[in-house]
Amino acid sequence: MSAPHTDVEQVEAANTAFYEALEQGDFEELASLWLTPSDLGVDETYHDPADTGVVSCVHPGWPVLTGRGEVLRSYALIMANTDYIQFFLTDVHVSVTGDTALVTCTENILSGGPAPEGDEELGPLVGQLVVATNVFRRTPSGWKLWSHHASPVLAETDEDEQDDTPA
Repeated sequence: MSAPHTDVEQVEAANTAFYEALEQGDFEELASLWLTPSDLGVDETYHDPADTGVVSCVHPGWPVLTGRGEVLRSYALIMANTDYIQFFLTDVHVSVTGDTALVTCTENILSGGPAPEGDEELGPLVGQLVVATNVFRRTPSGWKLWSHHASPVLAETDEDEQDDTPA
């Protein structure tokens, strides 16, 4: 087993690789970062992969996705419909216990959709603030994503602040 500070550094690197694969639209790299039954030493010929190390994902506003196939299909869909995305991670906290690691962070997301017809530029850029929890599991080939859960952060408006003022 490696030293605790080394584990934290390795988990941070795996977490960074996840977001970089998303930014670059690299589906193969993204898929390689998610846990597989073989990462757990399970022979899929004899065991239902859905019963072993089930991965899960919750994108903001989506229902829970369960199973490697369903999770990876969601990322393929996101990548196919997002021309530009960039993550600025803040408030990153890593906790490692044994072979499990928990990363919490704030995703400051800047994304752009397709350009209007006949225009070569990106569509309008949109900013979004999301809090995320990423759970990793140690495997013989390194730390792999077991679960990703992201929820939008609702920003307060001036109207919200005025509503809280006593009359």
